Amino acid sequence: FSQGYNQVSLSLCSLIQELLRVMRTIDDRIVHELNTTIPTASFVGKVDPGQTCKELYQSLMDAHTNRERIIKNCISQTSSVVKTLKEEREKAHDDAALLKQLRKEQTKV
Repeated sequence: FSQGYNQVSLSLCSLIQELLRVMRTIDDRIVHELNTTIPTASFVGKVDPGQTCKELYQSLMDAHTNRERIIKNCISQTSSVVKTLKEEREKAHDDAALLKQLRKEQTKV
């Protein structure tokens, strides 16, 4: 279990990190988003600034909600793996590789 999980765990963590990086794009580019969302004086009559701000706000809130859900899910999965590894550790006290894997997973939580 431990070896196979180790490979899956590493690729899952990498995938989650990449997903979170992509999801942060809107936060990282907030000044640009505000500049393109709020109309200049020449476009005030053509665009509803209140509506565009609401849409930007909703987009930010959706991104934050999704990011929080992913992080909580990752914590839950990692906690479950730590629990399983602890149970295996109880059965195999002198398995150094298992202890190393357990410590590694515990640092993620």
